[in-house]
Amino acid sequence: QVQLVESGGGLVQAGGSLRLSCLASGRTFSDYAMGWFRQAPGKEREFVAGISWGGRSTYYRDSVKGRFTISRDNAKNTVYLEMSMLKPEDTAIYYCGTGMGRISTSLLQGADYWGQGTQVTVSS
Repeated sequence: QVQLVESGGGLVQAGGSLRLSCLASGRTFSDYAMGWFRQAPGKEREFVAGISWGGRSTYYRDSVKGRFTISRDNAKNTVYLEMSMLKPEDTAIYYCGTGMGRISTSLLQGADYWGQGTQVTVSS
């Protein structure tokens, strides 16, 4: 059973930074791509960033490029999302997700396994 547990959300002012973490268990972490998604109130969940199994390849949605960085530590079974220059429109519940693929774009259509989510609120 794959389990994903996010942490690190909170309230931050516009222009500020946050670092999200996601601890994975239940299978060999380093074999699979990992991703971050978000869901704002009244909107569908959307892909934010993905990272390949080895961490060499990453992929971002256009609106976060240059501001967000996804990374992973396979020794710690953890994937991170560093968010900077945050904007009010980044406010959402952020979810960690994974599936059966290995490349950074394998989660563009969604994940097979999800965490419980962590709230990020950016005030103007």
